[in-house]
Amino acid sequence: MLNYYYKDSLHNFFSKKTEEIIGEITLANQFDSTLNQNKSWEIQIPMLKETLKNYEGTIFFEFSIPRMGKRVDVLVIINSVVYVIEFKVGESNYHRSDLDQVWDYALDLKNFHKPSHEALLVPILVATEAENSFVEVAKTAHNDNLLNPLKVNKTDLADAFNTTLQFFKYHRKLNSDHYSKGRYSPTPTIIEAALSLYHNHTVDEITRNDAEAKNLTKTTSIISKIVSESKRQRKKIICFVTGVPGAGKTLVGLKVATSHLDEKNGNASVYLSGNGPLVAILQEALSRDKIKNERAKGIKLTKGKAKAGVKTFIQNIHHYRDAYLVDPKPPYDHVAIFDEAQRAWNKEQTVKFMKQKKGQHNFDASEPEFLISCLDRHQDWAVIVCLVGGGQEINTGEAGISEWLNAIKTRFSHWDIFISPNLTDSEYSASSIISELQGLTKVNLNSDLHLGVSMRSFRSENLSLLVKSILDLDKEKASNTYLKLKDKYPIVLTRDLKKAKNWLKEKARGSERYGIVVSSQAQRLKPYAIDVKSPMNPVHWFLNDKEDVRSSYYLEEVATEFHVQGLELDWACITWDADLRYSENQWKTFSFVGSKWQHIHKTERKTYLINAYRVLLTRARQGMVIVVPEGDSGDHTRIPDFYDPNFNYLKDLGIPVI
Repeated sequence: MLNYYYKDSLHNFFSKKTEEIIGEITLANQFDSTLNQNKSWEIQIPMLKETLKNYEGTIFFEFSIPRMGKRVDVLVIINSVVYVIEFKVGESNYHRSDLDQVWDYALDLKNFHKPSHEALLVPILVATEAENSFVEVAKTAHNDNLLNPLKVNKTDLADAFNTTLQFFKYHRKLNSDHYSKGRYSPTPTIIEAALSLYHNHTVDEITRNDAEAKNLTKTTSIISKIVSESKRQRKKIICFVTGVPGAGKTLVGLKVATSHLDEKNGNASVYLSGNGPLVAILQEALSRDKIKNERAKGIKLTKGKAKAGVKTFIQNIHHYRDAYLVDPKPPYDHVAIFDEAQRAWNKEQTVKFMKQKKGQHNFDASEPEFLISCLDRHQDWAVIVCLVGGGQEINTGEAGISEWLNAIKTRFSHWDIFISPNLTDSEYSASSIISELQGLTKVNLNSDLHLGVSMRSFRSENLSLLVKSILDLDKEKASNTYLKLKDKYPIVLTRDLKKAKNWLKEKARGSERYGIVVSSQAQRLKPYAIDVKSPMNPVHWFLNDKEDVRSSYYLEEVATEFHVQGLELDWACITWDADLRYSENQWKTFSFVGSKWQHIHKTERKTYLINAYRVLLTRARQGMVIVVPEGDSGDHTRIPDFYDPNFNYLKDLGIPVI
């Protein structure tokens, strides 16, 4: 259910005085309205009365968009047409950011608000002092009953209503009560989720709550109970949460961390990740948001102070580890959430790093073993939550989840274990160790600790299954799965990077983020101006706007699996190099060394490369284009035979070619 500050029939709206309407809006507003807001309403209300005098319908002021944390200035329903109106009083230009704002409101309703799915949505930007208006009404390539934004000045608003109602003949009427009370099931990006949780919202308020997604709330609830039990009974518990790609594991971790920001309760928690780009992006996004909110209150806050506050609960796992190498005391936090726990380093990698980089010649533990030992320093209680993704190890020394279980078996059997039953699946390689642990300590299986539905792609929960089938070379399953999602989640194939870029720009609306992602081993894409070795800043790539050449929107800098793991785009272009090549029975894996491709023989490195493509192919929330270059017969490093099998394999699955 969505709320608003004012709602009335157009008939009643016409009969009320402007002051009376402003009074009702102000009374419903839980925050004090400003003088500027009141002046804006004084201009908007007479304009709307004049514009809408010949129509019947319903009008809303300050209609909420919870996922965005904002409100639509005015929403009008006439027949089955919903007008989403953003006023810029006194403005003489149609700024791109303002257009994106009203477009984003309409997109959010179209994607996540059930009654809006079948309605015609018309976003309108009103720049009251603009010289000209642009009322171009036409169906778009998306064909989803959402128009491109109309741009009007104060004299031509009526033209926007007249033109759309004449162009689209809708006879049935939307029920305004049904519309405002309709189910709203948003799927936020992890950045949006972090911002909302930091502002003390609940998971329910910012995410889907339909039956398929219900265990997101169940998982956070069971973890909260585990934390309470651990504290009450003064015992130590380690908890393993599994989930398909995009199911919300990071969201669960952030929810637990933000639930315990008050250290007075003695149960402060910290969210830890070895994913450097993810941590940097979340810290930066929260810091920018904090500065912006303080500025709105007239308070100047430095970036350093803003980031210091954020770092108390979001930290890089390696920084946390290094701090407690030096400090022998128990950690400040009693609850530690380790995201992507399967990526923690094994003993060999950790010992080597500690010796070479930290001068620790006597260090003799894997990263999981040392991290558990830090929390084990608490004399009373502690909880570790390991968030585990299967088949996502993408870097040398990443141990998988077995290293955590081995550490418990050899040193920490006094810890109780709560575990997702799915941890016994083959992709986690942990079933035999779990059996051994059941004879050593208390192992509690709980199905609510598995997140089985992808929340990343709100358009199709079948995406992760499709990608798994593609990489498993299961043609029949991949073809059948593609048929189930193709109408909701567009995937296209091309050999032309320019066509791919145009497709992205055509598909993305408002501020929907798009970008090019490639494997870190894709070293022969240089002829297409793609250089994976060129340094890029993932903070700028993911957070900066369309005007910034460093942002993903510019389609100049590309991100690899290391930059995008744990994050998402709305639309993605995956450019597939000759490092991973299709063959009938198994993928052929290559690394480019010197001036030629060399076979990768180590099983571990083969797995990393396939997992890299798993990460790339599951980044897009709304759709993707896959580019398989044609190659060049005159270049021995890019001959067509390296690329054609991949293209033909994907084409034969039914993916259309552009």
